[in-house]
Amino acid sequence: MNLTQLILLALKVSIVLAVFALGLGARLKDVTYLFRHPRQLVRSLLSMYIIMPLVAGAIVAAFNLYPAVEIALIALSLSPIPPILPKKQLKAGGEEDYTFGLLVAMSLLAIVFAPLMIKLLDRAFGRTDKIPPIVVAQIVLSTVLVWLAIGIAVRYLSPAFAQRIAKPISVVASVVMLVSLLPILFTARSALASLIGNGTIIVIVVFVLIGLAAGHLLGGPNPHHRTVLALSTATRHPGVAIVIAHTNFPEQKLALAAILLYLLISGVVTIPYLKSRKRADAI
Repeated sequence: MNLTQLILLALKVSIVLAVFALGLGARLKDVTYLFRHPRQLVRSLLSMYIIMPLVAGAIVAAFNLYPAVEIALIALSLSPIPPILPKKQLKAGGEEDYTFGLLVAMSLLAIVFAPLMIKLLDRAFGRTDKIPPIVVAQIVLSTVLVWLAIGIAVRYLSPAFAQRIAKPISVVASVVMLVSLLPILFTARSALASLIGNGTIIVIVVFVLIGLAAGHLLGGPNPHHRTVLALSTATRHPGVAIVIAHTNFPEQKLALAAILLYLLISGVVTIPYLKSRKRADAI
């Protein structure tokens, strides 16, 4: 096992631990929230798994980007919500039922809609035929849904034990992910530099801004739901996107750099939005 394989394995482990910790802290009524509110479910689905993949496909078709950047955008548009995002969403005023319910519902629906959107994008733009649909389903199932279900089961069987271990596991998951991403960031620094200045940054900024706008507009009448969906639509799981890109296009080394660049840019672009939402809550 070489260093790259070891780093990717660590990323997968961090995803598993983060999702497991989330399951340990989730209530059944929270994780089933969206399935009891079908209108909100449809709006959320439209924002995350229909609009954004179409936006990614349109960008790929309209601009002459690096192949690695094209792969990154498609992979990100099909990736679920990062398990560490709910903490950020709750701090921004998100309600637990919708925040956790959105994570669960979108992870479940990714199994169905990611393959469907891949086929649709292939027919519409002819640029995603190299991504096998079953691979996306396998990644989402093995890194998100199974471990989320295990965490919820542990909480149901032993609530006190689940509460006691949830935070330590979450901390370990964050540390492992950070330790995994830092070597990638260090080794990809020259690749990151090569992506700057050719329009890639502008494209990623536009991608994130469209995600924020789509989520906010489709979030419904509840302003806190708007904030949660906006962040979820614009902020996709970099670990899963990296796994998707590396699994299908191991020769495209710049895909890792493009996803990391997205991670950095999305973090910066969402700051003004979060500040505006906090000001709106204060009024």
